Amino acid sequence: MPSRMNKMERLAFNNLPIRYKLIIHFLLISILPSIGLGLLIGWTVDRIVEDQSNQNTVQLISKVNSALENDVENLQKITYLISFDPGVQSFLSGQMKEKEQTGNGTANGESADYNIRKFLQGFTTLSSEIAGIMLVNSKGDFISNEMYSRPGTSVTNEEWYKEAVDNKGIFKIIGHPYGRAVMSHVDYQESEVVSAVRAIVDPETQVVQGVVLVDLKLRVIAEKARDVTLGKTGYLTVVDNNGDMIYAPQHPFMTNIPVELFTETSGITSEKVDGRHLQLIYRTSPFTGWTTLGVFPMDESAYGVREITFNVVTFVFVVCMLGMTASFYLAYSISRPIGQLASFMSKAQSGDLTIRYWGDRSDEIGRLGRSFNTMLAQISRLLSLSELQERQKREAELRSLQAHIKPHFLYNTLDTIHWMARSRGAEDIAEVVQSLSKLFRLGLSKGSDIIPLSDELEHIVSYLKIQHVRYSSKLAYSIEADPQLQELYVLKLLLQPVVENAIYHGIKERRGPGHISIEVAEREGDLFLTVRDNGKGMPPERLAMLKQKLESVGGESESAEVEQPIPDSAGSGYGILNVQARIRLTYGAPYGLHIESELGVGTVVTVQHPMIRDSSNTQKSSKDFE
Repeated sequence: MPSRMNKMERLAFNNLPIRYKLIIHFLLISILPSIGLGLLIGWTVDRIVEDQSNQNTVQLISKVNSALENDVENLQKITYLISFDPGVQSFLSGQMKEKEQTGNGTANGESADYNIRKFLQGFTTLSSEIAGIMLVNSKGDFISNEMYSRPGTSVTNEEWYKEAVDNKGIFKIIGHPYGRAVMSHVDYQESEVVSAVRAIVDPETQVVQGVVLVDLKLRVIAEKARDVTLGKTGYLTVVDNNGDMIYAPQHPFMTNIPVELFTETSGITSEKVDGRHLQLIYRTSPFTGWTTLGVFPMDESAYGVREITFNVVTFVFVVCMLGMTASFYLAYSISRPIGQLASFMSKAQSGDLTIRYWGDRSDEIGRLGRSFNTMLAQISRLLSLSELQERQKREAELRSLQAHIKPHFLYNTLDTIHWMARSRGAEDIAEVVQSLSKLFRLGLSKGSDIIPLSDELEHIVSYLKIQHVRYSSKLAYSIEADPQLQELYVLKLLLQPVVENAIYHGIKERRGPGHISIEVAEREGDLFLTVRDNGKGMPPERLAMLKQKLESVGGESESAEVEQPIPDSAGSGYGILNVQARIRLTYGAPYGLHIESELGVGTVVTVQHPMIRDSSNTQKSSKDFE
């Protein structure tokens, strides 16, 4: 069953016009590859652009992390430098306070406290990113140029101090100093600084001697993160290991970032926030413990891809339009001459052999068209030759008949019979013999095929007189013809076969007397000879068959009809089909016989003949009357 369906589909495709086949072929070889190429390019560009975008973002985050690590590392170095200073060591061990009590706490005329403050001020002056430094010993005493503790509080009870002690001299970043009792002379907000601490430990006893507190200005981090833009609205943010925001721009997409998102030191993930899909690219610094996070909408990440895809789609669309236009043009240019040639062949098949292919093409179609013209010319020549040969054959047969009849001997014999009948008083026999003599004389016509209409009418009158003697009162006839029309020329023996059929197949079969009327008239520039009888008539099926045979004469079956004429019942040899063949061979359509009949009413036969006024121009082919 599937093979049968496939066969039917192939047959349906084979039956399509060649124009549609060419269009389908051109579309398949031009548009489908363009669409496939566009899809492949779009998919490849999408993947490559996305990978490159993610790699670039990761590189930017790595640079920001490196910059932040450098800043934090500078803070760490500052804490180390501070811890190694002898004055700081004296302050942390309590010796500086003892010297002040004994009066030995000065150097170069300045107090030890002043020297430490001056030492710390050097760091804040050289490093503008430092907001303040506070040095605290284990007893809660502190030294700072920028910061101080609230009255009634002890800095050793602060969380940041305890975290520094717990780290045993390891540098640690606290983050934003929310809720601490340390204030700043510059009045920095808690969200504007980031605190880092380190405990100073006695290298011999591993006892914590004090803590160094350093506040880093947030703008240092903000400047590094704010300079990086991801797409149109993407941004960088920095969070600590607890998920708390170190830095975030105004109006961030995410205000709370779960720590569970950062399963590795770096990676790419996505999150849906307020119905918006966000892509997150992060990297955690092993030194600071901070995570730098790139946040941008996923639809923005595909903006460049969409632009490239749009260009690709536009290119494919233009290629498809050009391909379709070229396909239609090529199909039309190829199928149009083929269709024209097929139309010419259809007209030639219907019988119009005058049609010709016109064109100056030198390709296969042009050669085929010229061969078609040659073929039609050959067919026309052969048909003309066949028509001429047929006419010559019939003329030869007629002349042969005439040659076998000795006209003078026949006329003299009939004239002798005529006078013998009159001398013995047989007037009816004399009249019949006289009519027969005229019948033969006019029928032979000295070998001429074209005779005056008056002679044709005189010939049919002689024939009717003879038949009237035979049938007596059963046959009556009348002839109406304008004298001016009798000067025209017609083919001879047109009326005799028609009248003969009317008598033998109409009047003879009728009960009671019958009548035959012959009318000659001019209508629409042609001569019409009408033979009307009130005989038996013909049934519809016989009339239809006779009409079909008459119409076939002069067409494709012309040669068969001429070579095998159907004689009438009287055996005269000149039946109505022979009359039709003679008229059509000489003058062509629409000239000839037209028959109408009704059973029990009668038959009307009309002979349509061209108007011939000069006997010298009567031998015309059918093309002269088309």
